[in-house]
Formats: sequence, structure tokens, C-alpha cells
Amino acid sequence: MPRPLWQRLAVPIAAILVVVVVATAVIAVGLTRRGFPQVSGEQELAGLGAEVEVVRDDLGVAHIYADTAEDLFRAQGYVAAQDRFFQMDLRRHIVSGRLSELVGEGGLETDRVIRTLGWRRVAEQELSLLSPEARTYLAAYAAGVNAYIDSRSGPSAMGIEYVLLSSNAPGYMVRPWDEVDSLAWLKAMAWDLRGNYADELARGRLVGQVSLDQLETLYPDYPFDEHPPILDRSEWTPPQTSPRGVTDSRSGTRGTVLAPVPGQSDAADLVGRGDPVAPDGPISDETRQWLAGPAQDAFADTASALAAVPELMGSGEGIGSNSWVVSGDHTETGMPLLANDPHLAISQPGIWMQSGLHCRELSEECPFDVTGFTFAGLPGVVIGHNRSIAWGFTNLDPDVTDFYLEDTVDDTVLRDEDYVPMDVRTETIRVAGGDDVELTVRETSNGPIVSDVLEDVGRMGDNGPLDGVATSRDFEVALRWTGLEPARTAEAVFALNAASDWDEFRSAAQLFAVPSQNLLYADTEGNIGYQAPGLVPVRRSATYSTPPGYYPAPGWDDQYAWRGWVDFDDLPTAYNPEDGIVVAANQAVVRGSTPFLTTEYDKGYRSTRILELLRSRLEQGPLTGADMNEIQLDDVSTFALDMVPYLTEVDLEGDFYTAPQDLLRDWDGSSPADGDQTAAAAYFYAVYDNLLEAVFDDELPPDLGATGNSRSMQIMVDLMASPESVWWDDQRTPGVIESRDEVLRTALVDARLDLTRQISKDPADWSWGQLHRAHLRHQVLGEEGVPGVVQDLVNRGPFPVPGSSAMVNAMNWDASTGSFDVTSAPSMRMVVDLADLDASTWVNQTGTSGHPFHPNYDDQTRAWIEGDTYPWAFSRDAVNEAGRQTLLLVPDEG
Repeated sequence: MPRPLWQRLAVPIAAILVVVVVATAVIAVGLTRRGFPQVSGEQELAGLGAEVEVVRDDLGVAHIYADTAEDLFRAQGYVAAQDRFFQMDLRRHIVSGRLSELVGEGGLETDRVIRTLGWRRVAEQELSLLSPEARTYLAAYAAGVNAYIDSRSGPSAMGIEYVLLSSNAPGYMVRPWDEVDSLAWLKAMAWDLRGNYADELARGRLVGQVSLDQLETLYPDYPFDEHPPILDRSEWTPPQTSPRGVTDSRSGTRGTVLAPVPGQSDAADLVGRGDPVAPDGPISDETRQWLAGPAQDAFADTASALAAVPELMGSGEGIGSNSWVVSGDHTETGMPLLANDPHLAISQPGIWMQSGLHCRELSEECPFDVTGFTFAGLPGVVIGHNRSIAWGFTNLDPDVTDFYLEDTVDDTVLRDEDYVPMDVRTETIRVAGGDDVELTVRETSNGPIVSDVLEDVGRMGDNGPLDGVATSRDFEVALRWTGLEPARTAEAVFALNAASDWDEFRSAAQLFAVPSQNLLYADTEGNIGYQAPGLVPVRRSATYSTPPGYYPAPGWDDQYAWRGWVDFDDLPTAYNPEDGIVVAANQAVVRGSTPFLTTEYDKGYRSTRILELLRSRLEQGPLTGADMNEIQLDDVSTFALDMVPYLTEVDLEGDFYTAPQDLLRDWDGSSPADGDQTAAAAYFYAVYDNLLEAVFDDELPPDLGATGNSRSMQIMVDLMASPESVWWDDQRTPGVIESRDEVLRTALVDARLDLTRQISKDPADWSWGQLHRAHLRHQVLGEEGVPGVVQDLVNRGPFPVPGSSAMVNAMNWDASTGSFDVTSAPSMRMVVDLADLDASTWVNQTGTSGHPFHPNYDDQTRAWIEGDTYPWAFSRDAVNEAGRQTLLLVPDEG
């Protein structure tokens, strides 16, 4: 597995940090306190039209009250910078491809990729697309951030990180914030939630390395019979054919493409709707040979290039969310309840900030009375509620990336029978403490040549023609991604914040381009709903009998280019479904394949468990907010319970091996960090980890190993029903053919030995929490290689935690890393009570502050781990009651 950005930076940064290690904790505290925010008294803020109140509670959550929207967002920018400026500054350096300016040569790999993708260039184009109101809000937010910058004496007074990095970037000066800095951050959010690009790349690499039957096993069909989709046919039906050539409201060609998804094809769906997915005939033998031949090295190189992009929110299996909404028919109050907990990367400080934005008097000019979770650096509330509606997000995860093979000669690229010029530009990367670096970026009609960011581009292709067109052997790889299409997602956030009913909510959703999300809805009138938004490309498959984007496409053939977007009106939606329950936890949205969204859904273990728990509790009586909180903490794995009978039927010899096996016989499938069931949980997951290694590691490249998440679980369920599958045979033992039960026996034995070495010979001493831990690491200074005193200053943990992969309490781990440490987790938890908004609850992963030693740096972490939540004040009376400090921001008299 490629190391995260922060680990790659740690080594070059560490040598510099040795020189500036803080000598004592006293000095560290003193330096850190210089950046603490002013939270009471009075502070002038240039540009304000009138006084703004900032009321903070014990958690440091700021509720901002203003007379105008412009004052409101100006104050939000100022307050966000007070609490999290280094995080904001780091984010904008990354998303602009300027990380090297801050950390030196350690940022070059990332900068090359980001500049090649052109995130900031796209954000600059987006600014002109926004409404005048949205641009005003962004400008006001930027002005607030700049007022904070101007109020400080220099970088060292904004965060201790600047002190620790000062030897690396001597004389570093903070640049003013601008509107594009906020917009570009949305690209990072979209990138980490971008869909199936990793699977498409992996399949391209595995063709020719494993048999087609084995490859199909690795990508199993969605189990619709066991795990229901978000919406059934009674709640939403596929659209009829949209007229060709009609431009939809998002400036794309309107249309719906059908995809023959293996195991899902419905003959009735395939009649008269949309374009055929497959090409007019099978692609040429030469192209098939390319897929199976020397292309593997090029795919590997491309994977390395894309791995250099930082994962600010996380990526891969496990990055998703839980969200559900129930109508008042099922609740104690007679009004809806909405729950949400996005599963993202863990870090210190965390991804989210909590905040409240309140116009003192609501009007068309000042329509905001909203609270929830925000991104430091972006105005508005991303997830939360206002006085009329509440909304939650989970990743829809449609296929919004496609790789295109490009036949290039110098700076030209093959199109039909001619080589045409690519768009070529030169980027200058400034490197702190070093010389500038020049980067040449090339783009085709399919997107940037991502393989150009490598020093050695793999040579792809066969001798001779492809599809009758003369080509060279030097194929390169371009990336088409919806995130590189200028759009109005930032404006969608403002529209969501101001929406007061279902129609306004859907209008806001229509602006939400990337990342495409499942949007859940509830309002104070008792309505609930679901909407799938986002840009979903219309295109044809380049490989016969597979869905679009399943394999890379030949870039020179125009029939595989994107043709526009699935129209918003053709995307799944539901309003007040008859059963009064909507659960969206990254599972399939609907049965069938119209419109085509993806084949790479989460396999539905979490969503099905949530639905089962809701129905089970309803048998006992109406649901409450406390019930929602408890369901968010559920740590039972139904997959594990399905596996246990196979594991307990294996014959083992001797008490040493049968004693832990006996633990499984009485196990309830839960995964607490400690307690009665914890030893069984530790043993099961050790067995599962060994099982994945035994089945897959002999045939898959190390960076494509099984992760253990939902797809791995579905594969394992299928293999259990196929005891003679070739996957059970260990290719490392020629002449010996292993059976399923032999592999299970080996996994049971090896797990016993592993836990004996790692913990104790006595299974009674084992606990899941000893293996499964959450490290909340600072995003630059918290990794191995950085001096321990600095890590201790900024990191928190490791903490033993309950939960596991593909369960409701999704404390995910990745089996391919060789560790049970948490890789992603609920980044926050919230439950909104539409009967009494002040009865809602929330908790963040870390705390509001980004300053080490500040009381709000990590004050919510213990509650987050233990499953506790805090009251979520919304009304002015509730905010005043919870308030502990009030800062008055006043117009600058100068």
C-alpha cells in the first residue's frame, strides 16, 4: 500500500525538525499559547457593517450572530482562522500544488500531481460561474480570514507549526486568503470520494496476471437479495429515455446510459432506453492484447503517480458514511429523526469544525439560521440543520473517473487517424530552501496526462496497430474526472443552508456537482426524503459486455468519450416513502442499472444491519434520539457470525488451539475494546487477517492485497460456498493443492500463535482494544521520523477502540497494511430531532481548536471513543444558556 502523504513528508521534514525541537514543555506551551484565539471582550474587524456576536460554549463551538449575510461570513472567516489557521493554510498549499513552499522538497511529489490535475485552475474557472450572492459570501469569508492574518504579528503567532517548520522555510510569510482558496478545497473533498478509479486501475493491472474467472471473483455482484438498496421499485422507478441532444440544466448532454451489470441485467430495463453500452462490435484483438500485456507496468506507474495525491479525507474501502432518517410515524415525538456519521480519515485536528451561523432577523437578504459541521476554509455549514430542515451526507460513490490510453508523439496525441496538439503548459514550483522546479503539464481532450508526473513513464502497448490505427509503443494515461469540470458546488452549500422545504432542498442539490452524495432530508413539517445529486458521466464501455469505466478506454476513439451527464431529473429520489424509513450507508441506490451509476458499491453490511436494528427497536415501541445514538455505536458483524460456523467446524488438536476456537462458539459477533466478548473478537479478526493473507497474498501484488472491508467479506462469503475454488490453493506451494478447510485450519492456528506472541499465552488476557487502536496524528508533524517530543506535542493516542470494518461503528482497519490500527472512522456523529432542534445531539472526533494545549484541542475525543454525545444548542435561548464566552466583533473605526 502506498504510504500516506504525511508519512512521505516525515523523513525530509524530520532532519530539519531535529534542529528546532522544543527544549521543554514550558516553552512549547508558551509558544502554542501565542496562537490561542481571543474569545471574549471586543475586537475590531475591518469591513463590518455592524456589531457581530460570537458566543462560545464549553466545547469552544462558536455561534455567530449578525445583521447581514456579508457580516456573518466575514465573521465566520475570522473565527475559523482563529481556531484552525494552520490547517487552513496547509490545505490551501496542498490543493494549489504549493506544498513545497511550506515544507520543502518533501512536498514536491504531491505538488507535481496536483499541478498536473490543475485543481486550483479549475477552481478559478468556477468562481466566475457562481451567483453574485455566492461570490459576495466567499469574498466576505476571505476578508475575515485576512483580517485575522493582519491582526497577528507573523506566522509564529498563528500556530506553533510555523515555529517548528521555520528552519525549513526561513522567512516564510503567510499570503492573503482569497475566494479560490476556499473553492479549491472542494477538489480535495471530491478527490477522496471520487468513485471507482482504484478498482478500474487494479483490474487493468490484474488482467493477464490472474484468470478471468478469478478476476470476476474479486469483484462480486452486489447481493441485492441479502442487502436491500436504498430505494426499492415502489419508491423510485427508472426514467424513460431522455431525448438525445437536449442540454440539461447543468450544461451537459441529457441522457441515460444503460450498463449490463453482471448479475443485475433486467431484460425489461434494456428495451428502448438510452445508448447501448458496448461498442458496435468487440474491440480489436490488438487492444485486448494491450490489456493483457505490457500495459501492467504503465498501470503500476500511474498508480504510483496518483498515490502521491494527499488523502485529506481518506480514500479506499471504508471511506463512506452511515445516514438514516425515520418519519414521525415511527418516533416518540411524532416528528422525524435524522442520524449521520461520515466515515473519513482520522487526524489531529479532525476534519470538521462545529459552528452556528445566525442572521438576527431572517430575510431574503440574510436567510441563514443554520448550525452543524463546517470545513475550516470553506464558508457555510456542510452538514447540519437550519430552523426548517436537516440533511445528512453519505458517499454515493458513482463512477466519475475514467482512464484513457493515449498514443502520443512528443506533444501530440492520436485522434482518429491524425496526431493533434495537446494543451501544454509549464508550471513553476517554488521549493522552500531549494531551487524552483519546472513542470510541464500536458492535457488531451480526455484530461491531463497523469503518467507525466513520473520520471519514468511505463511503456505500454504491443507491436503493430490497434484497431487499424498505426501507433507507437509509448502509450500514456489520461484521466477524466468530474472534479475537473467547473461547477457550482460551493453555491450548493449556501443554498442548502438557506433552504426551507423539499423543493428548495432539491434545488440546492441540483447545484451539488462533486462529490456525488446520497442526501437525506427531514423537515419540521414532518417530511422526509432522499436525493442523489452530482455529475454522473454518460459514456459507452470500451470493453465488450462490461459496464462503462470497468476497464480503461482507448483515448483516440471518440465513441468512448464522455457525452454529458445523467440529467438531474433522472437521478434517484424519494419523498415521504411509504415505509417511513430511508437508510443510506453506501450500499446500492436502486436495483437495476438505469441510470448507470457504478458497479463498485459498498456491499451493504452496514446498511442492512441499520435497517434490521431500526425494525427490531420498532417492535418494542417508538424510536427516540437515544435509540439513534445507540444504533450508531452498534459493533456486531453479521459477516463474522456467518463465518463462525465454518471456523468452529474445523478439527484442531490440543487445548492450546481449541481453547481460542471455543471462544467463538459463545461469541455474539460484537467487537468491544474490552469486556466479556473482547477476546473472541480479537481472535476472530486475527483469524480473518490470516485467512485473507493465505487466500490472496500468493497471487495479488502487495499494493492490491485484500483490505478486509465489505468487498473482501463478500468475496469470502462466496468462496466459503465454493470449497474447490482455485483461490484456496496456495501458489507458493507447487505440487500441493490446498483445500478450503486446510486453509481455515492454518488461519486458526496462525492466529493463535500471533496473539500468543503479541499479547499473551492465555486467551483470557486478549482484548480487541490491544490490537485495534486509533492514532490521531497531526497532518504534518505527527508521523514517525519526526522527533518524539514534537509528536507528543501534537498527536493524541493511540486509543483502544471498539468497532471494526463494515459495521455500523465503522472503526475501519486495512488488512493489507499488516496492522489492525484504525485507518478511517466516524469523523463525527449527529442526531437531529425535528420535534425539538435543541434536543439534537452531536460529537466531533477531536475538538474545535487546532492549537495544541488549548482546552478544546481534544476535549471531545474521549466522548467520541466511548460513544457519548453532547447537547446541540440551536435556539438563541439554548445558545445563551450554554454560552461561556462572548466576543464582540465591531466595525473598524479606522
